[in-house]
Amino acid sequence: MSDGAVTPDRGTAIVDPLGHPLVRRVAVFWGLLGAGYHLYLMSAGLLPNLVTRPIHLLFALPWVFVFAPVSGRLARWGGWLAAAVGAAGCLWVALDRDALVDQYGYLEGPAQVAISVGLILVVLEMGRRAIKWILPAVALVALAYGVFGDLLPGRFGHPGFPLESFLGTLTIAEGGLWGPLTGISVDVVAVFVLLGAVVGSGEAGRAFMAIAVWSAGGLRAGAAKVAVIASALFGSISGSASANVASTGAITLPAMKRLGYPASLAAAVEAVASTGGQIMPPLMGAGAFVMAELLTRPYTDIVVAATLPAILFFIAVWIGVDRQSQHAGLAPMPASERPSGRSVLRLLPFFALPFGVLLAVLFGTGRTPQSAAGAAIVTAAALLMVDERLRPVPRAFVDRIARAAVDAGRQTAGIAAIIVCAGLIVGVLNQTGLGVKVTSAMLAVSGGQLWAALALTALACLILGMEVPTTAAYVICVAVAGPALIELGLPPLVAHLFVFWYALLSTITPPVCGTVFIAAGMADAPWLAVAGRALRLGLGLYLVPIAFVVQPALLDPAGQPLAAAIAFLRIGAALWLIAAALAGRTDALVLSWRRSAMLAAGLVLLFVRLV
Repeated sequence: MSDGAVTPDRGTAIVDPLGHPLVRRVAVFWGLLGAGYHLYLMSAGLLPNLVTRPIHLLFALPWVFVFAPVSGRLARWGGWLAAAVGAAGCLWVALDRDALVDQYGYLEGPAQVAISVGLILVVLEMGRRAIKWILPAVALVALAYGVFGDLLPGRFGHPGFPLESFLGTLTIAEGGLWGPLTGISVDVVAVFVLLGAVVGSGEAGRAFMAIAVWSAGGLRAGAAKVAVIASALFGSISGSASANVASTGAITLPAMKRLGYPASLAAAVEAVASTGGQIMPPLMGAGAFVMAELLTRPYTDIVVAATLPAILFFIAVWIGVDRQSQHAGLAPMPASERPSGRSVLRLLPFFALPFGVLLAVLFGTGRTPQSAAGAAIVTAAALLMVDERLRPVPRAFVDRIARAAVDAGRQTAGIAAIIVCAGLIVGVLNQTGLGVKVTSAMLAVSGGQLWAALALTALACLILGMEVPTTAAYVICVAVAGPALIELGLPPLVAHLFVFWYALLSTITPPVCGTVFIAAGMADAPWLAVAGRALRLGLGLYLVPIAFVVQPALLDPAGQPLAAAIAFLRIGAALWLIAAALAGRTDALVLSWRRSAMLAAGLVLLFVRLV
């Protein structure tokens, strides 16, 4: 599952509270209030973290517990109760901040212990409702280790903590719920999510689809290549693979099937391209912002480092699509279904202007990412007032603002559920020193060999990413494996990007492959066939992380432009050879000698520095 997804409980009768007009009005008001709060924080100067972060969670609670679709009366009333308990706990921390700071993370009395336990339980239930059970389960195991780990013998035990100190560090200090991870969600992620929601609620959705169809629709397998371009463009504003599939797939999948594409191929193209959208700057989900915080590097450094690898990923998908189209005989889109250049030019500003402002402020002025996003939000909001012919549309403007408020609220809440729950895990790791112990064990198992440690890390990311969203899998894996990789000589930025990329693998890798399931359902195709094709098309996702370990200059185009260009061309050629070799008949179990030679040449070119 991708970041920001809020899913209902399983049941036979799912009710969406926002279907009721009054509840929707309340949700719109709450969304506007939350958006105003996060925009206010951009200009409010330094405010106490134990005030801003609990209020951020307070705004997120209703989107998960009250406004989200649920099945059954018990779940509905339980949601109201959890929202009330969580809101009371958040307000207690925010309003009593001055007194709580003087306690230095130590709870005083049974009442404070009860409130802290209630807050933790609400966060765990919030995670369960928003992103299923696995992340809260990991958090519960971590909490159990923090409470009972002193009973374990050997190196993995810890000295033990008073319960009041352990819980207090997690709930009334900045060592758990209100730690740096939550700070990222408050200060940066919420503003960028708002930007994506405002841009997406206007004509930008039509704009990026028109650009994709105009630029690629006339090529061989045009509809599939449109899906690749559209997913890259949409992913740059959504940062969510599942949202990407649902949004672009609603248009591209019917078009591909109508033009005679096998349903499994159409779904695989959409699933893989949408996954790549999650690593396409500038948003990259919440991962880029978390990475910037953990590395204490500017956000722009992460964007620059991630750009060339993301382009390589889409090149690999493009090549795979093109090669498979040769075998399937897939024709271009009919001219009647492709927009004219004039209509594309009319729509282009709705997509290009907000992102032009974002990048200009971000890279041209040296202002903070929040300031850049704020300027882009103002630009995008202004464009909501007009249609593609620049005529005022006041009624549509109101509807667009309401839709943006709801979308931003839901997505921000989904990411907050991930980050705050992950904050509990990181808080326990920091208190108990478990992360250091796991790192030491990992170094011992790998025998001090970097590639063995990389293989262990990739496997851990894949297993954890099967049910945990990308950002959470990245945070947990990098907390325990990152120090080991760095100690073995990998540059910190390379180590973090390696972990982040492999945390994405679950989206297209069986048995749990979220985007594959979504795309297969939308295309009415068997998911296993879709997963098989997706594995071939998504090869770039597996190989590019290895490539930038071998050639780290790829991540430094600003500091080493020539070396980065050479690495880009070399890796691009390797991906072309490998994708071309593997993109033939899907029922062929043995590669021909020609395709085998291409595969071998691509691997040699990819690993040229190791030979």
